[in-house]
Order: sequence, then structure tokens, then C-alpha cells
Amino acid sequence: MEPIRRAALVEATIAEIGAAGSLDVTVGQIAKRAGMSTALAHHYFGGKHQIFLAAMGQILRDFRGEVVAELQQANTPRARAEALIAASFAPSCFAPATVGAWMTLYAHATTHPETNRLLVLYQRRLRTNLTHALQGISTDPRNDAEMLGALIDGLYLRAALAKDASRDTAKAIALRALDTVTGRHQ
Repeated sequence: MEPIRRAALVEATIAEIGAAGSLDVTVGQIAKRAGMSTALAHHYFGGKHQIFLAAMGQILRDFRGEVVAELQQANTPRARAEALIAASFAPSCFAPATVGAWMTLYAHATTHPETNRLLVLYQRRLRTNLTHALQGISTDPRNDAEMLGALIDGLYLRAALAKDASRDTAKAIALRALDTVTGRHQ
């Protein structure tokens, strides 16, 4: 029963943060949404910050699933780089609750070491994957991966926050940047 309850609390945390647009929610609200008592939520996670970390861990695992699915179809270095960009702008990444959780992650990473660790892990993994994909198609894979990773993050934030920006536009801009760093101009 514990794994089911933990999963329910994680999902409820993502939903509550998404609804609030911040971590300004209580464990009681999270527990109520999950259909359990506040005491049980505290028993499983200890507190709100620990539940949030578990929720972000789930979002990062879901993102990894998007990356793996895209990479399975990629047969060339260029296709691998395009797959990473596609995964970064997948529809699941733009679910309102997921966007709220990402925004909270960025905000709390400045003051919470555990949250910062998750953000750094995500950024390092993206940079490593991009560097690998750019081997042989870029003259400077490490720096180009760093630039593309920063661009992806910035474009994601803009698309997630702006009512008139779309994920498709953000993805297209990232792909144009990939063209630039690989010398492939259209």
C-alpha cells in the first residue's frame, strides 16, 4: 500500500503546486487531494519540501522517459540532437501542473540545496546528452551543448509563461540554433 500512497501524494503535490503556481500549499491540502490524512503524508515524506522533491523526481523521470522515447528513433548524431530538443518541448512538459512544478524548482533552487541538486542534475544530464549528440557534427560540442541547453531552458520558460508563445515555436527556434552550431543553414 505504501508505494500507492506515495505515488498518490506525489501526484497530488504536482497538482496542488500547479494550481497554486508555487510551493505555497500545505501538506494538508496535498493530503486531502490524495485522499489521506495529513499525518500519513508526514509519515511517508516528513514534510512539504520532501514531498516536493519526490514530485520533482517523478517529473524528471517522466522527462527521461520522453528523452528515451525520442532517442530510440534517432539513428544519427543530428537526429539525437533533434530528439533531445523534441523531448524538451514535448506536450507532457507543458501540462499546467508540470509547468508550475518546474517554475517552483527554479525559484527554490536558489535557497534550498536539495532542490538545487535536482536542477543541477537535470542541467548536467541535458548538457551531457547534447555533448554526446554533437560529437562529430559540431566543432565545439561542449560549448555548443552548454549554449543549446541554456537556450532550451530559456525557451521553455518563455513558452510556458507567455500566453502568445507556443512550444512549437520554441522548438523551431532551438532547431534553428542547432542548424547554426552544426553549420547547417537552411
